[in-house]
Amino acid sequence: MTSIENRSEVSEFILTGLTDVPKLQIPLFIMFTLIYLITLVGNLGIIALISWDSRLHTPMYFFLSNLSLVDFGYSSAVTPKVIAGFLTGHKVISYNGCATQLFFFGAFASTESFLLASMAYDRHAAVCKPLKYTTTMTSTICVFLTSGAHICGFLNSSIIIGNIFSLSFCRSNVVHHFFCDVPPLLVITCSNIQKIEMVIFISGIFTAFFPLIIILSSYMFIFITILRIQSAEGRQKAFSTCASHLTAVSIFYGTIMFMYFQPSSSHSMDSDKVASVFYTMVIPTLNPLIYSLRNKDVKSAFRKAVSRSSFFLDKSNL
Repeated sequence: MTSIENRSEVSEFILTGLTDVPKLQIPLFIMFTLIYLITLVGNLGIIALISWDSRLHTPMYFFLSNLSLVDFGYSSAVTPKVIAGFLTGHKVISYNGCATQLFFFGAFASTESFLLASMAYDRHAAVCKPLKYTTTMTSTICVFLTSGAHICGFLNSSIIIGNIFSLSFCRSNVVHHFFCDVPPLLVITCSNIQKIEMVIFISGIFTAFFPLIIILSSYMFIFITILRIQSAEGRQKAFSTCASHLTAVSIFYGTIMFMYFQPSSSHSMDSDKVASVFYTMVIPTLNPLIYSLRNKDVKSAFRKAVSRSSFFLDKSNL
């Protein structure tokens, strides 16, 4: 069997990054470092808070903790390398490093798509069948859905990586992007890409459109149920339980479709970079804010955690 390395005429890739303007390197380094720190603190904090507070041991927060883990994962697959490039000016990534980065980014991003579908199903069960919610969303079902999301995500990424890095990159080793992603890699290959484009299309149906159909179907029934609620207060309460998830879905799928579901000939690398910043750096930062800061249970658990930490800190100083 031919190894991946033997199929390629390059041993490393040069990432062009976001910009070559020297005076922007330090400001961008500071900005993206702050964004990444917020991502780490926000997502890992959510995971810790949900694990610590027994009142948050419900299906909704179980899915949220998994979503936070995935956001932390695919942001960490990309952002540290970008930050280091701003600081050192070194934008070279090895062939195996490129494959590894794309694998983990693709795996976590695909997993997020399935998790968002699972969360939509959870919201459907909560709003449309509240009396049967506890029997529908059992711990077994929740573990099955999240495990399936992770397995499908990593399996999908393995297939994509196997096809991408079986191509020959003899045309150039300059990747016009700030990380190793599928569209800019297809631009520099000298192999026929018809097969891989078909694989990506089928993969997209499985990892994006199939979950999106589940999400849209769930929300169709949710909205029908909400419209049947007599009181305005009841409708508002039911809708508020779904608003955060719907916002995250819109942002996530909007950028994904812009990036991957257009012909390669119509791709603009500059516009792709802008869209990529959103789903690699901004979305993982926004999700903890979207899902948590507007949630009374999470804010209450956070205040309780801060109060307990202050109590032990004061006690240790005595």
